[in-house]
Amino acid sequence: MTNSRKLPFCKATMISRCVAAVAFCYLFYAIVVAAKTDPADYSALQAFHNGVSDPFHRLSNWQGDPCDDSWEGVFCASDANNLFHVTELRLLNHNLSGTLAPELGNLLNLNALDLMWNNFSGNIPSTLGNVLSLTLLLLNGNILSGKVPTEIGNLINLVRFQIDENQLSGQIPPTLGNLYNVQHLHMNNNSLNGSIPHELGRLQKAIHLLLDNNNLSGALPSELSNISTLRILQLDNNPFNPQPIPLQYGEMSSLVKLSLKNCNLQGSLLNLGRLQALQYLDLSNNQLDGTIQGSPFPPNISVIVLSNNKLTGDTSHFDTFENLQALILENNQLNGSVPVSLASASRFGSTQDNLLLDFQNNTISNVSSNLTSQVHGFTKLWLYGNPVICGSPPVELRQFCVPNTIVSVPDNVPDNSVTSCQAAACNPGIDELIPPLSARGICLCASPIKMRIRLKTPGFIFFDSYLTKFETFLSVGANLTLDQVFVASRKWEGSRLVMDIKLFPTISNAGNRSFNSSELRRIYDVFSRFQIPTDPTFGPYDLISFDFPFGTQPFSSQGSSGSLSKGAIAGIILGCAFGTSVAVAVGMFLLMRRRRLPKSAVNIFGRNADHGNIKISGVKYFTMEELLSATDSFSESHCIGRGGYGKVYKGVFKDGQVVAIKCAQEGSLQGFNEFHTEIELLSRVHHRNLVSLMGYCNDDGQQILVYEFISGGTLRDNLSPDLEEPLDFPTRIQVALGSARGILYLHTEAYPPIFHRDIKASNILLDEHKVAKVADFGLSKLAPTCEVDGSTPDHVSTVVKGTPGYLDPQYFLTRQLTDKSDVYSFGVVLLELITGMYPISQGKNLVREVNLTLVGGRFLSMVDSTMGPYPSEALERSLRLALACSSQELVDRPSMVDVVRELEDIQRSTPWMKSKAADSDYASDTDTKIFLSQKYLESSNDIWHVAPR
Repeated sequence: MTNSRKLPFCKATMISRCVAAVAFCYLFYAIVVAAKTDPADYSALQAFHNGVSDPFHRLSNWQGDPCDDSWEGVFCASDANNLFHVTELRLLNHNLSGTLAPELGNLLNLNALDLMWNNFSGNIPSTLGNVLSLTLLLLNGNILSGKVPTEIGNLINLVRFQIDENQLSGQIPPTLGNLYNVQHLHMNNNSLNGSIPHELGRLQKAIHLLLDNNNLSGALPSELSNISTLRILQLDNNPFNPQPIPLQYGEMSSLVKLSLKNCNLQGSLLNLGRLQALQYLDLSNNQLDGTIQGSPFPPNISVIVLSNNKLTGDTSHFDTFENLQALILENNQLNGSVPVSLASASRFGSTQDNLLLDFQNNTISNVSSNLTSQVHGFTKLWLYGNPVICGSPPVELRQFCVPNTIVSVPDNVPDNSVTSCQAAACNPGIDELIPPLSARGICLCASPIKMRIRLKTPGFIFFDSYLTKFETFLSVGANLTLDQVFVASRKWEGSRLVMDIKLFPTISNAGNRSFNSSELRRIYDVFSRFQIPTDPTFGPYDLISFDFPFGTQPFSSQGSSGSLSKGAIAGIILGCAFGTSVAVAVGMFLLMRRRRLPKSAVNIFGRNADHGNIKISGVKYFTMEELLSATDSFSESHCIGRGGYGKVYKGVFKDGQVVAIKCAQEGSLQGFNEFHTEIELLSRVHHRNLVSLMGYCNDDGQQILVYEFISGGTLRDNLSPDLEEPLDFPTRIQVALGSARGILYLHTEAYPPIFHRDIKASNILLDEHKVAKVADFGLSKLAPTCEVDGSTPDHVSTVVKGTPGYLDPQYFLTRQLTDKSDVYSFGVVLLELITGMYPISQGKNLVREVNLTLVGGRFLSMVDSTMGPYPSEALERSLRLALACSSQELVDRPSMVDVVRELEDIQRSTPWMKSKAADSDYASDTDTKIFLSQKYLESSNDIWHVAPR
């Protein structure tokens, strides 16, 4: 569309815009105060809200601005520009239903997503894999279905992943092995099937792995024994293949609880005597056989459950265990005598610990009278079904020879109040007596926090002896006094223990009966964010509910509201009105002047109809008509690539010039700022190893860039194993060196310097001579310039952007972009050149996999077999350089200057490589390739290897 066609409408448009601007002034104050949340976050929350059913109107205040108006369950933090981002979404137990919107994946600053104990259905959005900042992903206690998305494996900062008690099916994605920081992986009580991926053995920080009550099959992976931190392994009620327990499980020195009941296991009992931390063992309801020999259990174990197997042997092996709570051996083929020491008086001292000894349905031949006489009220001895001793039992054994069944432990909570304290003194429904104080005759009332907590996999059967320890555990973990914590009730739900807990404020005087707001917020954070350090005995807990004291409300975002005076408001409005009047006058003057100018002169204005909002000096502007002609109206036959931004077309102008035309599609990740950045940066940088910008087009809001045409495709395409002529080793070094030189130019020679921020194999193009050219500057940032004091910062603080697998972990954690961030990405590219592998493939991270194979002495198996022979020393130096670049720590990474020097030296150290580097830019015919190949094989100064095929 031309200017002449649009000019008749300009006057009316100008007038309407001026009227709108005046109206805008009177709304200016409201906008300044309310518009504080990142628009992308606001849109994501709105999309989530649109898919939610809220029968109890718990989200009734989701109006206005999420962060400034404190939306229920929404927590925010501001960035350096005072723009607020959603960092947490906590909506546990809100009676919400509906489906989870894919737009949740746009909350890129989200640290915690807590939707526990609702009724959400549908699938887990795969887009959550984009939220790399997530540390807590809590979706348990819903009715979610479908498969676990493989993209969850991208969340390398995830600490707690809970999807238990849903209806999920399908296999466990091997990509979960990439969750290098995960400590809690709770996937129990679903319908997951298939084998447990051996990749989970890479979770070197995992503490709790709960996969019980699924439909898992296959073999138990021995690789789980590689998790040196693992405390609880619970795999109950899964139909695994009939097999012995892997021998490696006997070396898991940190294991506190091993629960494999009803898992179809066979073979002999594994010797677990070396597991000194083991407290709880349950191997019941399997097909274990063989004789119990030696001392297969550690001395500090408290629960041993081996019922319903085929074990034989003498029960004398179960001798003194000082911490024993339960020894459950029913329905086996055990014989011999019950050890007297199990119930000896010296074991109990003055305590009243419960002890359950279940020997039912075995072939026990003798029970000492010394043992039966020492059994007191807290010890249960069950002998029914042993023919020798219970066929015609003597009087002293009759009480032990009746059938018994383990049932839930009754809820016996002692009444800690005393008669001198009267509950009537408290305000009914508002406050109540504080039990720990009333037990000592101190009669004070207060409004408590009421919580329900469930221990998912406790390491005990009887809780009585652990009550004080548990209250101490909570008080220390939450930084409270022991008088503030009270376990009001508890109830077993199968093997899980549910407790109602009350937390009371510190009472300094009779008038202070409630928590202050800051303390209430702190306690809420402690429990909802699982900040209490885990205890080996109590294991992981679920926060089922958190009821705030009378008169208080749940906390949400605490955005900083504006507080301008009326005078300030008036000043803003008057100032805006004055500014608008000036703008109207100037606009009308320019409009009248514009209409008097010849058409050829109109293009000097930056805001003309054809060029949109962009006008950059020195960059050619192409019209849409020119581009349509060059691409046959953007026909598919001209399309040579596509990505998240849109498509790339090959164009041929009338003068024969060949170009690559990059068109951003609607909804592209590259917005206006990135579009402008790429034009501006590329117009200022000129280097043999950087793609040259030819021009751009912005007709009708389109975002089109015109580049020089690079015929060889992307580096990633050139590493495909299906190529007829794959890149050989010298060419790969040449490509690496060219790419490094291009990045070095950006870091040191461009002014101001530039951080690329998205170095990856698909952003490196190769021409017909395999010369590398770095492309795509849409995410690039200018390096910091000198401060007033003459110093220069070494980083730019910015929102994290980039591509998973190439993203610098330090940049991701600190949001501080440096030149070393590009170095890390280049290190990953160099590893791709050596191995041919993708940075993330089949759940494996390339950097980590290379390091693991080096430790195991198996790295040669990862070398790309398609590149043919290679010099061992040059490969070794290239590998060392790649690993140094991709080091986790910034200080361990070289600069790009050092990278270029090292690659040049690698190339220079082998004469034929230097020769090839000089020749290959311009010679690609068959004779030259044969000649270079001969020099390659005739070299006598190196040891040559052929990559394994």
